[in-house]
Amino acid sequence: MAISLIREFSQKQKIALTPQLKKSIDLLQLSRNEIIQKINHEIEVNPFLEKSSDNSIETFENSQSSSSNYQKDIVGNETLRDNLLNQLNDLNLNDNEGAIARSIIDSLDESGALIDDISDIEVILKYKFSYTEIENVLKTIIQNLEPYGVGFRDIKETILIQLKKREIDPGLFTIAQKIIDGNFVGNIYSIKEKLSESYNKDLIEKSIELIKSCDLAPGLDFGSTIYIEPDLVVENSNQVRKVNFINDKFPVINIDHQLVKSVKQELKNKPNKELSEKIKDAKWFLKAIKKRNETVLRVGEIICNKQFAFFEDELLEIKPLTNKEIAKQLGVHPSTVSRILRSKYIQTPRGIIPLKSLLISSVSKTRNVTPIQLMETIKLAIQNEKSKLSDQDIATLLNKRGYNLARRTISKYRLKMNIPSSRKR
Repeated sequence: MAISLIREFSQKQKIALTPQLKKSIDLLQLSRNEIIQKINHEIEVNPFLEKSSDNSIETFENSQSSSSNYQKDIVGNETLRDNLLNQLNDLNLNDNEGAIARSIIDSLDESGALIDDISDIEVILKYKFSYTEIENVLKTIIQNLEPYGVGFRDIKETILIQLKKREIDPGLFTIAQKIIDGNFVGNIYSIKEKLSESYNKDLIEKSIELIKSCDLAPGLDFGSTIYIEPDLVVENSNQVRKVNFINDKFPVINIDHQLVKSVKQELKNKPNKELSEKIKDAKWFLKAIKKRNETVLRVGEIICNKQFAFFEDELLEIKPLTNKEIAKQLGVHPSTVSRILRSKYIQTPRGIIPLKSLLISSVSKTRNVTPIQLMETIKLAIQNEKSKLSDQDIATLLNKRGYNLARRTISKYRLKMNIPSSRKR
């Protein structure tokens, strides 16, 4: 059979993640405290942004904003493990990668160091995955999570991870890598002297300073007390519940139009690319903050419109809701919704709760049934049984009603309620 080369043309759609789109996504996942810190930092570094002193100006143009009193300084604790697991949820990992990644996270100490050898993790995972697979997940997934530097096996590795993430000058990185990996004999002065034979002394000094600035225990920042402030609040307005964005303590920023006008006049005579970029960045940042707040509010509305009965102390009325359903209404990818929900809180009649906690998957593919509702149904079936019903009997009974559940599902939720099996009842 003859083999021939044929040229074919085909059209493909591909999403290009531009730098600005990436920055917009990063803003979406910031908590209220983090976004306020980000705003204050941008005001400091960008002269064309200013904080408004006019309290009558709303943070973003939306009638559904609130300046009511809300609960503040709610204390929460987030461990390094919690932080890393939350980040895993935002990644599109397959089952194997997820299982390996969680096992590695469980093998980290409080400083972020990997205290178990990869061969030990192989044993923990019952040799389902090879040494190479585990090491690959460590390097490509765990060591890319924040805080940068976690998942290290020695001090040299955490320094190199942090330096790579800083995207420093390649020349500086090469010198730093030689200092870290090199088998130099003697003190820092002899190292400098040896390197000066091949590299500029100023670059050597800068590389050493970069190494010194790295955190040798990046995980120790976690486990400390953090303060939670909600972005949204559920309020009563004319006997109708509404979700509003909380503007209290949220910085109101504007463009310094007078400065922009004067600078633009100067730029006509003396073009300056850096100043032009600063003006563009200021305008983009203002729009991005507004869009971030509007998106958080929109997600909050979708969730709370679905779960309003839950706020009326009707626990069993909480309804199944997933990232995919919200993403469909917003016209975005489910992973974007996951980022939006990260560290976002809402003040409700039940207190301040994470928005993410109001998302619950259905345990049935044919009916919308939450785990709580299923447990109540199982409990009622057992209470009303004329003869002892096994888990299979209960599954059969519920499947006749269209639940389409397996026996192991019934067993799982029966055990959660501490109800003994039919033989022991």
